[in-house]
Amino acid sequence: MEGSAKFDFDREINRYDKYSIKYDPVSRGKPADVLPMWVADMDFPAPECVTDALADYSNFGIFGYSEPDAAYHDVIGDWFLRRFGWQVQREWTAITPGVVNAIYIAVRALTNPGDGVVIQQPVYYPFESAVRHTGRKLLVNQLTYEDGRYGIDFADFEEKISRAKMFILCSPHNPVGRVWMCEELTRMGEICKRYNVPVVADEIWQDFVFERHKHHVFSAISPDFADFTITATAPSKTFNLAGLQHANIFIPNAKLREKFMREYIACGLSQPSLMGLVSCKAAYEHGETWLAELLLYLAGNMRLVHEFFAERVPKVRTISAEGTYLAWLDCAALENENLESDITHKGKLWISDGAKFGVGGKNFMRINVACPRKTLKEGLDRFESAVK
Repeated sequence: MEGSAKFDFDREINRYDKYSIKYDPVSRGKPADVLPMWVADMDFPAPECVTDALADYSNFGIFGYSEPDAAYHDVIGDWFLRRFGWQVQREWTAITPGVVNAIYIAVRALTNPGDGVVIQQPVYYPFESAVRHTGRKLLVNQLTYEDGRYGIDFADFEEKISRAKMFILCSPHNPVGRVWMCEELTRMGEICKRYNVPVVADEIWQDFVFERHKHHVFSAISPDFADFTITATAPSKTFNLAGLQHANIFIPNAKLREKFMREYIACGLSQPSLMGLVSCKAAYEHGETWLAELLLYLAGNMRLVHEFFAERVPKVRTISAEGTYLAWLDCAALENENLESDITHKGKLWISDGAKFGVGGKNFMRINVACPRKTLKEGLDRFESAVK
């Protein structure tokens, strides 16, 4: 069973003229009639517990400066303890407008211009931007790719960490869909500990993990790891709340937290978004049943993607997604140097070119499957028409 009548993930919703960057192709140089399946937000409404809470507060009508209260922290703490066995403390918490914002703050707070920062490409492209835009040195530990599965070159990882002042971890990994095993995370953590390199762990995808896989909070693996880790989380991916600009950042080490907050304040930031607080608390307090149904639906969409390419476009290899709602497609066998253009202009489909994710991304494409199944089928048909 992939869901119940209680939550209708098959309902199609018109998102044009709603300030959505996903549905604004012309301003981003794309044809007006493309089907957008690129940026990582979902075409599903947030759960009713969130929309009701936002409506209630909107009706209240006073939107002054706000701070999280004890009830907010209790709900957040309960979510992480219940789902991941991680006991977070109120004093660890910083609230930022987003995870990417937190990564930029952390890079500026804990490193200096010219310092090396390690990332594992192909990876979410703002990681590279955060390094380059702040004048730091990019050190790439390229993920290994063998027999359709990604892994870590630990010898190269240690060599890069030995020259670095920070490591930015993506866990679960966007775009390759790996949910790192505890053993892999532990090995990376021990290397970072050996060289006294702090870790910024982007764990925004932690709630999107499929059967037989488990997300391990990096900071929770060891007290030693917690002592040098900034963990960046948000309800935005899980409940489709990115536009509300709200992320929870956990920093157990008081000295790291002080440095982070000093840079946070230097950015001119102060109180968090009021509606971000309201939506986050409502989602974590009442949204878990909705999320469970969503994961079943997304697993069905992922199966559809695998079956489609196996049957209709067998030259494209789909990488088995352990987590996220992003399908990563190995298109090398198509031998098409103009693949992105063909998909966009011939297939009228807007998806992400793997090259933008850095080293190892060439000849790959990323497609967002968090949409009604009818929309997904149309997107896959358009892909086929473009390459055939």
